[in-house]
Amino acid sequence: MIRRLPALLGSDPRAPFPDPATALREPDGLLAVGGDLHPDRLLQAYSSGVFPWYSEGQPLLWWSPDPRTVFATDGVHLSSRFRRTLRRSDWSVVADRAFDQVMLACARAPRRGQQGTWITDDMRAAYARLHALGHAHSVEVLDGDGTLVGGLYGVAVGRMFFGESMFSARSGGSTVALAGLARVLQGWGWPLIDAQVENPHLLGLGARSMPRPRFLAAVRRLAALPGRTGPWSADFGRVPAATLAEPVPPAPGGAGGVAPE
Repeated sequence: MIRRLPALLGSDPRAPFPDPATALREPDGLLAVGGDLHPDRLLQAYSSGVFPWYSEGQPLLWWSPDPRTVFATDGVHLSSRFRRTLRRSDWSVVADRAFDQVMLACARAPRRGQQGTWITDDMRAAYARLHALGHAHSVEVLDGDGTLVGGLYGVAVGRMFFGESMFSARSGGSTVALAGLARVLQGWGWPLIDAQVENPHLLGLGARSMPRPRFLAAVRRLAALPGRTGPWSADFGRVPAATLAEPVPPAPGGAGGVAPE
């Protein structure tokens, strides 16, 4: 039996990606190998429902797993106990104040079952360029003294946010970052956050699986809408963590008509 190989990308960073339906089943979602991390290629990837994920020493690998793990921005779940803690919190959530610091913290965060990090120096440099161009964004959680206690980063295309990684310097820091991001995106009319691949922590926070064809259809629609290119610090504002303890009623139609299954 001949095992099918992933597609090999060429040198043109603006070339379209292969159809994600052709991605391998084992390993799940491996679509292509090679290419580079040029900003145009990264934006092309995310717009196509594809993301890079590889370790130091490996070739550049591109993925589109099936199913896809997503959050509805009105569907992040915080436990009753965590909500009680938030009501007494002096933390706040901001955006694009410390992108490099957030990426470095994500790279250094220990991951259960993993050795090292996939956030290589090349990845950090590539996403820093994307951030400078106004497409990659960080969310920071600050304590009352302004110390960074958690955060996340990802890429925005149109009205779709693709989460890449998050970290906690103090317990609950990444959860507050996710809840704050979801609250702001919901207010902007952005219905989904891509979380890529499921794990127990994400599922406990309300992540759901979406079949790849349905995810790709949502990405095509949302990525084509007007977005927010450039720094988010002013538009995002400052979200007191205590306000995240109170649920916000779902938007009409729930997640913009793109509810996970």
